[in-house]
Parts: sequence; C-alpha cells; structure tokens
Amino acid sequence: MPAPVKRYALPADHANYVEALVASGAYASPEDVIGAGLRALQTRDAEIDRWLNTEVANAYDALQANPSSAIPAEEVFASIRAEHAARVKHPARAL
Repeated sequence: MPAPVKRYALPADHANYVEALVASGAYASPEDVIGAGLRALQTRDAEIDRWLNTEVANAYDALQANPSSAIPAEEVFASIRAEHAARVKHPARAL
C-alpha cells in the first residue's frame, strides 16, 4: 500500500511564484518546482556539512594543535573595517 500523499499549504507569495514558474514553461508542474527546490536545499545542506566537516574541522584541529597561530580578534576586525572602508570609498574597485 503506498504511503498517503501529504499536502502542504504555501504562503500566497510562494504559491504565486510556483505558478509563475509553471506558467513560464520553466517547469511542467508545481510538483516539479517543489522538487527542484528541495533538491537545491539538499545540495546546499550537503555542501554546508562538507565544509563544516572538512575545512572548519581542519582549521579547528590546527588551531588546537598550535594556538599561537591564531590571529587576535582585534586584528581581524581592523582588517575587515579597513576593507569595508576601501570598498565604500571606491565601490568600482571592490569587485
């Protein structure tokens, strides 16, 4: 016996967007739109998990092994502020 089909309600703006995508011919049905959205979320979540489990975990392990390699927060924030100021001053160069 197949599992019962569950129905979900969407806010009006989301439902309108789904309908517009179907009407444009980009998708054959609302189910195709929702399926594509769910696949995109799964891909994004998998990438976040990969990033956390590799890059972030490796950086954490390296910092634990050598705490003196850490950059003081004051330096990080000063660098971010300086880069932001430069982008505000010369927005065309920011790209």
